[in-house]
Amino acid sequence: MGKLFGTDGIRGVVNAGLDAELAFNVGLAAAYVMAQEKGAGQPRFAIGKDTRISSDLLEGALIAGLCSAGADVLHLGVIPTPGVAWVTVDSGCDAGIVISASHNPFEHNGIKIFNNQGFKLSDELEGKIEDIILNKVPVPRKTAGEIGRVVYADQKESQDYIDHLVSTIDSDLSGLKILVDCANGASSATAGRLFDRFEDLHADIINADPDGVNINNGCGSTHLDSLKSMVTAGKYDLGVAFDGDADRCLMVDETGEEIDGDQVIAACGLELMGKGKLPGNAIVGTVMSNLGLHVFCREHNMELFCTSVGDRNVLEKMEEYGYVLGGEQSGHTIFRKYATTGDGQLTALQFLSLLHRSGKKASQLVKDCKRYPQVLINVPVADKAKKEAIMTAQEIKAAVSEQETILAGTGRVLVRPSGTEALIRVMVEAQSEEQARTVAELLANVIKNY
Repeated sequence: MGKLFGTDGIRGVVNAGLDAELAFNVGLAAAYVMAQEKGAGQPRFAIGKDTRISSDLLEGALIAGLCSAGADVLHLGVIPTPGVAWVTVDSGCDAGIVISASHNPFEHNGIKIFNNQGFKLSDELEGKIEDIILNKVPVPRKTAGEIGRVVYADQKESQDYIDHLVSTIDSDLSGLKILVDCANGASSATAGRLFDRFEDLHADIINADPDGVNINNGCGSTHLDSLKSMVTAGKYDLGVAFDGDADRCLMVDETGEEIDGDQVIAACGLELMGKGKLPGNAIVGTVMSNLGLHVFCREHNMELFCTSVGDRNVLEKMEEYGYVLGGEQSGHTIFRKYATTGDGQLTALQFLSLLHRSGKKASQLVKDCKRYPQVLINVPVADKAKKEAIMTAQEIKAAVSEQETILAGTGRVLVRPSGTEALIRVMVEAQSEEQARTVAELLANVIKNY
């Protein structure tokens, strides 16, 4: 992880760490680095954004930097993060840039770069961009006819992306009634058009009226309570919730119970395995995957490989061994046959297709993958240096080890630094929520007092 780029690109509060000057320099440096990678001709970047009030500001600065260094820009407007990744490949761009801070509050924003294959940019190339910016390496500014151009293709490219999503299932989803929460984010621009393609699907859309500051505000995949009550009150078959950039999706079954990413992977993985389409009978999760997923896999003779947190790590493991399904409990689910990154809308379609074919209730599809009580406490820390000090402190390691011994065989403990925020995350699973919370609070207090 570099000084600018974290596990999911550059993140920060706009004009308090992430500003137009930095965005301009990222555009300038990215254009220069990708031109070197390309070898000949002007590099071409696809660029999309979510609905934050600051996204226009950062977009303008990024485009100015890109064009100043001679890169052409394919302007996508408001579009989900996975849409940018898909368009980058489909349109033959050399790279794609997303302006989003995903599930974070509106005052935050971020810059993430994809390569020409739709994968997150390598650490090596991020390092080159970072070095140019931090060391103030001069980047030649183009003049006359070498200045980059912008092509505005918002509607066409987002429609092509929607067409792609629709093509991934062969079900008409007829007879299903769903409620879709767009988190006032990027899916506000696509979800309505996507689900309207299924004439016999009854889909109601909520929280699709972004005003720049209401993204993720009491809605979407990080705030499911209102969706749960509306699903049961409206007698929907399924509730679907996206986050701000729609790269993740959580769901709510007909009884109002949450369906998390682990349960989606379990249900879809079992179906793929039954069809002989799950290489190695294996799925990929992370260290945050619930104990319930581990138990499910053992009971159904499936292999579960766990990586460090982050869909980037999940994807690397999938690519290494040719696995086709993986993801995170938080709702980043990767269907590798159709996407190079987590895609909330794709996940929703895949699960809806399974739901429709099975003839079962959503609760029945996921009942075998139980969720063990899990408590997550986020402990704020001052900065990156404090994170590192906490993670190497012997007294904290000893406290964690003691609790792991107490929970041996019945639960587990995970203490890790956030890759995108100034937080230490304490996660505890146990046979009861009371026990999990007691252990989590104990360890959180140890960290707070360090």
